[in-house]
Amino acid sequence: MTAPMLATLTDRYFSDPDWVFERKLDGERVIGTRSGRTATLRSRTGRILDGTYPELVRALRRQRGNFVVDGEVVAFAGNRTSFERLQQRIGLTDPVRAEASGVPVHFYLFDLLSLAGEDLTGLPLRERKRRLRAAIGFGGPLRYTAHRNTEGEELFAEACRRGWEGVIAKRADAPYRSGRSSDWLKFKCVGEQEFVIGGFTDPTGSRHGFGALLVGVYDGGELRFAGKVGTGFDHQTLTRLRSRMDALATASSPFHGAVRERGAHWVRPELVAQIGFTEWTRDGRLRHPRFLGLRRDKAARAVVRERPTGATR
Repeated sequence: MTAPMLATLTDRYFSDPDWVFERKLDGERVIGTRSGRTATLRSRTGRILDGTYPELVRALRRQRGNFVVDGEVVAFAGNRTSFERLQQRIGLTDPVRAEASGVPVHFYLFDLLSLAGEDLTGLPLRERKRRLRAAIGFGGPLRYTAHRNTEGEELFAEACRRGWEGVIAKRADAPYRSGRSSDWLKFKCVGEQEFVIGGFTDPTGSRHGFGALLVGVYDGGELRFAGKVGTGFDHQTLTRLRSRMDALATASSPFHGAVRERGAHWVRPELVAQIGFTEWTRDGRLRHPRFLGLRRDKAARAVVRERPTGATR
């Protein structure tokens, strides 16, 4: 499997005729493959997702030819993609239970990596997109990710006005390269990224399960504490997450340096959570963090603080 190409965060927004701009979707990154009469979905870490999204597997199987596509699986809450709603599917591996969940999903395709055995990753993005539109019969749960030419700032303003997550800017003539690249850039309307769960606090009052998650990011090989997250949980999430954390219990803190939180319990740093927040404080803590869900498509050791970089064009 080809490791996916990843975007770099930037706070320098621009318009440029040599770039294309797509809506940033808040879902699960997925590589889809069709070979002969079979089709398979994999996360960006290589986990097979066929049981989680069986209707998408069927949709790929109904296509013609052999291909490898890149895209994002999403669930909607109104007209916004919702990672929180998608959580109801992410935790399921039984295809019958997944389809009975009542959460419809769509696969938004934005790149074509291989077609009829031909490796297309060296071609310019515009050419790959042209071939993608011609190769796939879009409809039902398979959607083409529309893009806008040149006007990145206009699309970004529209995205933030509509409450979307942001915009992905892509250099139009760039090949597809695995890993993080400055040829793909993220314009984000909201603060949101992955964090590693290193512990939790006791519940208080009528709360059950736990009070707050203790989360951090890796820096120089050490897990650095980034704060506690006490909102964004329903009753079911509190119960399930406490059970998973109990299975990872450890006697010592995984964080570098002292973390002084009353009633703290420590866990092995293996679970990765998606957290929304308003901003980072000067001392490296999250302001107004909110739990959005667990991620299974990123290894804990790969979680670092996302820092905006200057856009190179």
